[in-house]
Amino acid sequence: MNIALTEMMETIRMVQMENLDIRTVTMGISLSDCADSDFEKMNKRVYEKITGYAGRLKSVAEEVEKEYGIPIVNKRISVTPIAEILGNATKEQAVELAKTLDRAAKTLGIDFIGGYSALVHKGITKGDQTLLDALPEALSVTERVCSSISVATTRTGINMDAVGLMGKIIKEAAERTKDQNGLACAKLVVFSNPVEDNPFMAGAFHGTGEGEAVLNVGVSGPGVVLNALRRHPDADLGQVADVIKKTVFKITRAGELIGRVVADRLDVPFGIMDLSLAPTNALNDSVAEILEEIGLERVGTHGTIAALALMNDAVKKGGAMASSYVGGLSGAFIPVSEDEGMIRGIMDEALTLSKLEAMTCVCSVGLDMIALAGDASPETLAAIIADEAAIGMINKKTTAVRVIPVPGKKEGDMVEFGGLLGRAPVLGVNAFSSEKFIRRGGRIPAPLQSLIN
Repeated sequence: MNIALTEMMETIRMVQMENLDIRTVTMGISLSDCADSDFEKMNKRVYEKITGYAGRLKSVAEEVEKEYGIPIVNKRISVTPIAEILGNATKEQAVELAKTLDRAAKTLGIDFIGGYSALVHKGITKGDQTLLDALPEALSVTERVCSSISVATTRTGINMDAVGLMGKIIKEAAERTKDQNGLACAKLVVFSNPVEDNPFMAGAFHGTGEGEAVLNVGVSGPGVVLNALRRHPDADLGQVADVIKKTVFKITRAGELIGRVVADRLDVPFGIMDLSLAPTNALNDSVAEILEEIGLERVGTHGTIAALALMNDAVKKGGAMASSYVGGLSGAFIPVSEDEGMIRGIMDEALTLSKLEAMTCVCSVGLDMIALAGDASPETLAAIIADEAAIGMINKKTTAVRVIPVPGKKEGDMVEFGGLLGRAPVLGVNAFSSEKFIRRGGRIPAPLQSLIN
């Protein structure tokens, strides 16, 4: 009884004072059986299947949220990579399908729908090319559709032709939404080693190894971890890791409980728990502030990568103790625009684009929600993607790039994206050209680490 009461009180404190929340419940839905040579039939099937399976997602999540007193911030959907069902569809039809996904999300009251995606890490099919051609327009005419493109894996290497295309696509998407500071790019992520069960946006898609439908949960608690560390100001680094591990254990248990209840009431299988520490722009809900509590005067200074590695490892260990179904990305996100501590680090000139890139070697994802000067060339954007893809490929981990070249803005400006996407200081890029490197194209071969059979 006392143990149960203690756990209840801890959970109440974490929710009310430390920003604990279920960041997202994401229903994955297979659209494989919606493919049809008749586009109108396919378009109709896609809408009906999504609204059929997820018709009660929002209401059930809100019901469980009230019952258990733990906020569920986002209700989302991920679908089969759309390029896989396009077949002989035209670019215009691919844009129309994006509008259908957006309409389904609005009908259901869903925050985002992910899976307007293509997996082109080894080659580009006709359907892939159609989706890539449609991508800038599709993202600029929809509000809730998110896209992810896989350009590299450890097993295949890096498709540099696709990387070069993505530089141009990001640039065009930014220009199409220049009146919104290039907002379309905030819904587009380029991956190395993507996972099939990621509940977080913009990178979520329903992988081909998944079933008809599944519920994946992303739980987040940077504020909980930060406050736990503040109660141990004199701990050594081994003890710091232990505090984080035990705290994440509690966060994960709460998240899986909520996820399983939602899945059960929706009559779909529970999938995975993604226990990533995902910051918001709320006070004391920052990954950067955790690193500073560990002992850095400002995030970005020497020791940042070591502190991030400690934290990320402890998060994974704590989650793995609490759940047998840890999946997704599970670790720590370092999005600049969504983390007040990261913004402060850049403004104080402690944190740079190069340091952020180095940090991705030991964290869960990559260069995330970073505003770049609007004059960054497509080749420069592609080269940034290539560097990040190489980190993921060599280290057998997921890395990603979600950058926004803000039209008309220069280094040092501040741009607002609004809502959860926050605000960001604009970073400059290296003035020297990568154009010849990108224009060579071809495929960077898979590394020796790929020969594991």
